[in-house]
Amino acid sequence: MAPPPEPIVSPVLQKAVLDYDTTLWTELKAEDGYVIDIKYATKDNFVKEVIYPCGRMFLRPNVAVALAKVNADLLPKGYKLKLFDGYRPRPAQQKLWDKVPDRNYVAPPSEGSMHNRGVALDLTLADLQGKEIDMGTTYDFFGPRAHRDFQELPEQILKHRQLLRSAMEANGFQSIRTEWWHYSFTKGSYPLDDWQWACPD
Repeated sequence: MAPPPEPIVSPVLQKAVLDYDTTLWTELKAEDGYVIDIKYATKDNFVKEVIYPCGRMFLRPNVAVALAKVNADLLPKGYKLKLFDGYRPRPAQQKLWDKVPDRNYVAPPSEGSMHNRGVALDLTLADLQGKEIDMGTTYDFFGPRAHRDFQELPEQILKHRQLLRSAMEANGFQSIRTEWWHYSFTKGSYPLDDWQWACPD
């Protein structure tokens, strides 16, 4: 008589231990389909200093969901999003304000910005291989060429700026006049925050 078959044991699903409150934040990663390049975790930024202790990016959960829809809309067109900055703790905002105390470009820490609420982000387009698309200026360029409605640029650059803007606005984001790369989510309200993410050992 053959022995009874071994019982089928369902695999145990192990959830990764996360180091942040997922009811408040969502972390955006390259495996989510983005190109991640957190400029303020390097010296490659307008203050030429490291502002963040490490290059992680967070948004409020509903903002992250909306951004994923933007990325999904762009993929069939041959593009995806490259992300430079998202949630920014207020102490980091203070460092930027100390360098550029100009309300046209940096919000005063006493009032805070949409970045400090986790509902704003800085981004651009990349091709499907991750190569950054020319948008007419570098990120954090201060001057008229970076303004949303500046028209004295090659037609292809203007088309790329409009493509990004249309995709973002279709999913609940709005731009600002002086920075083609900056968008804020318009649905919902969140307080200013000082939370600082942990860095891997």
